[in-house]
Amino acid sequence: MTLLLLILLFLAMVGLPLFIILGAGGVLASYQSDLDPAILIIELYRLANQPNLMTIPLFTFAGMVMAAGGGPNRLIKLFNALLGWMPGGLAMAAIVSCSFFTAFTGASGVTIIALGGLLYPLFIQSNYSEKFSLGLLTSSGSLGLLFPPSLAILLYGIVSGTSIDELFLAGIVPGIMLLLMLSAYSYKSALAWHAPPHPFSVTRLITAANESKWDIFLPILVIIGIFGGFVTVTEAAAVTATYALFIETIIYKEIKLQADLPEILVNTAKLVGSILIILGMAMGLTNLLIDTQLPTKLLAFIESHIDSQLQFLLLLNVFLLLIGAMMDIFSAIVVVVPLILPLALRYNIDPVHLGILFLANLEIGYMTPPVGINLFIASQRFGKDILTLFKSAIPFLTIMLIWLLMISYIPELTLWWK
Repeated sequence: MTLLLLILLFLAMVGLPLFIILGAGGVLASYQSDLDPAILIIELYRLANQPNLMTIPLFTFAGMVMAAGGGPNRLIKLFNALLGWMPGGLAMAAIVSCSFFTAFTGASGVTIIALGGLLYPLFIQSNYSEKFSLGLLTSSGSLGLLFPPSLAILLYGIVSGTSIDELFLAGIVPGIMLLLMLSAYSYKSALAWHAPPHPFSVTRLITAANESKWDIFLPILVIIGIFGGFVTVTEAAAVTATYALFIETIIYKEIKLQADLPEILVNTAKLVGSILIILGMAMGLTNLLIDTQLPTKLLAFIESHIDSQLQFLLLLNVFLLLIGAMMDIFSAIVVVVPLILPLALRYNIDPVHLGILFLANLEIGYMTPPVGINLFIASQRFGKDILTLFKSAIPFLTIMLIWLLMISYIPELTLWWK
């Protein structure tokens, strides 16, 4: 059994798909426990009966439709017209645009691919330094994970059993804080190299707002619908998908149903399918690990070495940063959350607060070697080596680490609404 596990770990390191590793691990664990491996299928059935499961493909589809329909271009024009007149205004516009876009597409690299190619030439033309531009665009690929209707929050809520509405509320203040901190750094940096902002133009702003008004109304529709109690999260997902398809095909006419929709559906199915396969395999394996009392043994070990909540949070952040640097966010959620949730409850950490910390750590891990996915995507997008991109992202990474410590030890920032 030990040899087989070592072989699986080796295969994972050389690139074997994670769902195969998890499935094989589940089969091995079931045989080791003298259980019928067919019990793993029960978890797939339980997953299919999750009431919020439909939100994942629907919100993902909406994000893919917006990406294919020219939404990034319209958002950049709007926020640049709104903020570009200030020193660092173009950078602030990029931060807000990337956050908006990631909230709908998930941290799947779509943001860097869709917005990076548009923004990087604009930064260079506006005399922003190359290092700053690369660092900002690399780190901005995961901004927005804490804003509704974040795919990562939806998945965390499903796996942990935590209220998705509460998670959406809890992420708003920390998410805005991070945008403000990064914007302040951008303002200060732009002053240092005297990046010339364009003059403010009311006409330009009105034109950009008119072009993008249908895009901007979408998050407002989601937030008011969910928090106003008018629709459930699942209903909001259905409305969002329908609305996104309507504006891109009827209003903007950027998407042709016969020519473009099949490719969008295929891309959505690839992303959602990979998440659901990993989720199903991981849930089966996790339940077997729970049956072997692994969380109980971990809790006993940690309690013998950790005396306070403060120490546990510090250890948790270090652990999650490592996980974020080694695994993609969706895999990390389904594999790690069921194991750490009982430990966090033992140290009186609110499950909602834990969810925001979990996602914040993984957001930072996206630009941390050795497997920070944003580094690899940005390397392909901008034609730069990973070491150059990581060095460029260090100032932004430092700000995000300070932000992480703030939301870790000031729980009121996430639980402000309670």
